[in-house]
Amino acid sequence: MARKSSIKNLTNAKKAKNDEFYTQYIDIQKEIEKYLDYNPNTFRDKVVYCNCDDPYESNFFRYFVLNFNKLGLKQLITTSYKPSPVANTQLALFGDDKTLTKSKGRPKITANKFIINEVKDIDGDGEFNLKDVAKQLKVNKNNEWAPLDSDGDFRSDECVSLLKQSDIVVTNPPFSLFREYVKQLFDYNKKFLIIGNINCLTYREIFQKIKKNKAWLGNGMGRWISGFIVPESYELYGSEARIDENGNRIVATNNCLWLTNLDHGRRHQPLPLMTMAENLKYSKHKEIKGKKAYDKYDNYDAIEVPFTDAIPSDCKGVMGVPVTFLDKYNPDQFELVGQMVTTKVDEFNHGYPYINGEKIYARILIKKKK
Repeated sequence: MARKSSIKNLTNAKKAKNDEFYTQYIDIQKEIEKYLDYNPNTFRDKVVYCNCDDPYESNFFRYFVLNFNKLGLKQLITTSYKPSPVANTQLALFGDDKTLTKSKGRPKITANKFIINEVKDIDGDGEFNLKDVAKQLKVNKNNEWAPLDSDGDFRSDECVSLLKQSDIVVTNPPFSLFREYVKQLFDYNKKFLIIGNINCLTYREIFQKIKKNKAWLGNGMGRWISGFIVPESYELYGSEARIDENGNRIVATNNCLWLTNLDHGRRHQPLPLMTMAENLKYSKHKEIKGKKAYDKYDNYDAIEVPFTDAIPSDCKGVMGVPVTFLDKYNPDQFELVGQMVTTKVDEFNHGYPYINGEKIYARILIKKKK
């Protein structure tokens, strides 16, 4: 029940307009390191924009500013989307000085922008850290810290202007506005690395981009993302929720993913396959092992493959596989034919899959390349 409750709460974020889910530093770090392993120059001389990330609380800002020189960034731009229940509690950029907080600290009703052009050990202690960033920002030396005129919405003229200046957008966008957010990225032809709910794979506009090889999944989904920091108002459930050593309230939903158009090595790894006969004889799944043949759909000419590791190597036709197959999808090995996710039929979607009159889970339709 613990896992179901946390997943339900994250799914309900879309309906409730509750987008206060903050990504953990460790999850950002391990994802980005995979791109650097594939291409160490992925971020070099690039302007990175985190346009849904209050610098006072965002681990995206923290990661990129602390690794500014290592990544070889040209510039880091960060804007807050709206005031937050956890504002001024995560990074504590300006320490615990109450006078400073009142006189120079961030007004909780004001959205801000940070533009970082240079980071260095400003206090000469031999170490670069967030204290150095704070000191540079206070004196506005080579960096800019200023309130936004608008509320910081990524659709505002102010934020769109900053978007146009950027090369790569990296953030955890509002789940309730995910479709609109992704559309904007493509409208302005931006590279991106963002977090979304697994359900986004069933969105027609997202699937189109994946089918056309204009977007793909990052290096992992589900438990690859270890959890999100949530406000105190968020109710914690069971073993999937916890409070970490820093007092952060963490919810591990296990139903999120990274969506990107930055290349990485994992998407080029071929999926190991067995023949149809081998799967029917040796599969670890009772739904397949011992059967005479794979099931076929009532409403589409394709076989049902209920598990990614049961995809047969010798099937020349179309196969229906779980949506999570896209986590293992190699465009050199498979062709995406379409999807079966809703009752609305069009060139990309062929209606919910049925077997012997019974509707089953959503499926992605694939075909093995020669």
